[in-house]
Amino acid sequence: MGATVMDDGRAGTLLGHPKGLFILFFAEMWERFSYYGMRALLVLYLTKHFLMSDQESGFIYGAYTSLVYITPVIGGYLADHYLGQRKAVLFGGIMIAIGHLLLGIEGGGGQDAFALNAFWTALAFIIVGTGFLKANISAIVGQLYPRNDVRRDPAYTIFYMGINLGGMLGPIACGILGETVGWSYGFGAAAVGMLLGIVVFVIGKPLLLGRGESAHPEKLTAKVAGPVSVEWLIYGGSVLSVLVVAWLVGNHDAVGVLLLVCGGVATAYLLWEAFGRMEKIDRDRMLAALFLLALNPVFWGLFEQAGSSINLFTDRHVDRHIFGWEVPASVFQSVNSMFIILFAPMFAALWVWLGKRGSEPSTPAKFGLALVQVGLGFLALVWGAQWAGLENATPVFFIFLIYALHTTGELCLSPVGLSAMSKLALPRMISIMMGVWFLATAAGDFIAGLIAANIGAKSASSADPVLATLDVYSSVGWFGIGVGAIVLIVSPVVKRLMHLDKLSD
Repeated sequence: MGATVMDDGRAGTLLGHPKGLFILFFAEMWERFSYYGMRALLVLYLTKHFLMSDQESGFIYGAYTSLVYITPVIGGYLADHYLGQRKAVLFGGIMIAIGHLLLGIEGGGGQDAFALNAFWTALAFIIVGTGFLKANISAIVGQLYPRNDVRRDPAYTIFYMGINLGGMLGPIACGILGETVGWSYGFGAAAVGMLLGIVVFVIGKPLLLGRGESAHPEKLTAKVAGPVSVEWLIYGGSVLSVLVVAWLVGNHDAVGVLLLVCGGVATAYLLWEAFGRMEKIDRDRMLAALFLLALNPVFWGLFEQAGSSINLFTDRHVDRHIFGWEVPASVFQSVNSMFIILFAPMFAALWVWLGKRGSEPSTPAKFGLALVQVGLGFLALVWGAQWAGLENATPVFFIFLIYALHTTGELCLSPVGLSAMSKLALPRMISIMMGVWFLATAAGDFIAGLIAANIGAKSASSADPVLATLDVYSSVGWFGIGVGAIVLIVSPVVKRLMHLDKLSD
């Protein structure tokens, strides 16, 4: 058993946290640089380079982003039972880098068969790689701290700042290169970012203090086919799975079925664990976790319009001139992350300050506040467009406003949710719970794709595409506010199920 953070003097601390946290910070920063840089270009690339409709692009965007969050369930399981989180993260990073390099194959534009096949394959490499990396790097953060350590929530907020530093820089660098120089240059920059993340993670291994290593190393070396070990079987099988995933990206309905099956299996498994293997307190915590998990898709289904329909709205219907420069639409994908970097320290300090006074909102209450704010963001954009007049370009201020409200909502949900999963889960189930958290996010991304496709279809058939888009934004805005209000009402009950006063290391 590894030494605790408290008694290990080999690495020491930085800003009151183990130095390993900052290795994970920078590794995840560069991975998010690559992901968000590519994501900022994705819908624009589909509509402008491959000449796909908004509806088709919405479906592909939803399929891709949901698959990115489905695969961490499998990656979490393989890490828990075989690889360990560290090896899973390293392998995932290599797969992601390969995917971004393949995206650089543009072809001649339009429905170029070779370029399209390369595109599907590239997305599949990124999806499989993210499955190994995403849940597991978050799990290592939790492993650096005892379960009842008051630094856990601030640590995840710091980690989340790393995510968003990458999320800010990626769309700026990749977006400008992709839209002004060439698509392959934007995607190439994303590949470089991921490679830098791999380098940081490898060099910083000693500062992780043995966290994230396989709990069963003997399983990895066991031979299954001649000289082929279990470890290399996992790696080889994962590479072959790219073919299946590439097919899924282009088959939206199949992804929907997969989500239903995976969601049903995950829910059944957690309920079986709760009622079949857990004592009352742990069972209550699992039920509280399931409640939070159910809210996750609602939030992300609304929030993830940023990379799809809001990205296209910004490109076509917003006055993007700032100080005389018409800013590429993809660059605005960095605004959310800019606000995260600005607001995250404030929120971290606010939770601590309120906590010392016994006034900090509970985790479920924070989720309710998140949903209210994401709904208000859509209503703010609707009001801004109507104020300017539907025949005129919407002032860019309202794009900043919707992202500001969505950001404050995100800070009430995403880092708080990650921390809650690691806190409520039994130690043997941490990676699985992180994986299920991202599976719920996948459901939200799929819903986001459905909403974006619906907007695309309505806009294409409407005499006034702007009005058609705003009608949908108004509906989802009020929906978010309504669900958030209900969550706030029931939050005291859910808080009691968490039994926070009885947590132990």
